[in-house]
Amino acid sequence: MRAAYAVLRHEARLLASLVLWAARRTSGTGVRFGYARGQGAMLFGLAFVCVIETIGMSVLLRGWPAVHLVVLVLDVYTVLFVVGLHAAAVVHPHLLTPDALHVRGGVRLDLRIPLDAITAVRRETRYRHERTAGELDVPIGSQTSVTLELAGPVAHFDLLGRPREVSVVRFHADDATDLVRQLTQARTAPSPSPDRPGPAAPAAARPGAAGPRPRSAL
Repeated sequence: MRAAYAVLRHEARLLASLVLWAARRTSGTGVRFGYARGQGAMLFGLAFVCVIETIGMSVLLRGWPAVHLVVLVLDVYTVLFVVGLHAAAVVHPHLLTPDALHVRGGVRLDLRIPLDAITAVRRETRYRHERTAGELDVPIGSQTSVTLELAGPVAHFDLLGRPREVSVVRFHADDATDLVRQLTQARTAPSPSPDRPGPAAPAAARPGAAGPRPRSAL
């Protein structure tokens, strides 16, 4: 039941992403770094193939209206699902906030990594990824371009809510160089200095110390 709920929630968020995409809106606040460019051509090509299949099945099943209707609904939903994957990547970019980096992967992943937990960040392009304990790969088009090393494990939850601790995170950004630069600057930015005390107020005159008494002229 929990798995079914997680899948239905994922599907609903994909459809909601289509609405946000059509409205040209993105979720979250902070400095945004897109990553959808690396998979856009592939997903739209897949959507085009699905549309051709839908047309072909409509011709083949025109003599069976009931079957045609069921297959048509499934095919249309498949097209929406594929386009929704791209829309989710567009409206859920990576976010850099003053205290954390949110590594995102559509509606499947939103991993918050505190800036003080990052020990190293580098521009590193990889096309091969093997599942390794303590490491999380979030490839786009089979590619990652940024690698983070963490001081300690950070909790990551998969689509079904199963926890996993990771200390190395690899992900992709369309402009990985700019992301690495801004993330490095955010990590090394000096903390604000405490307010300096203001100038000391002049000491109040003590009673009886109003200055020397005038001398007598006698």
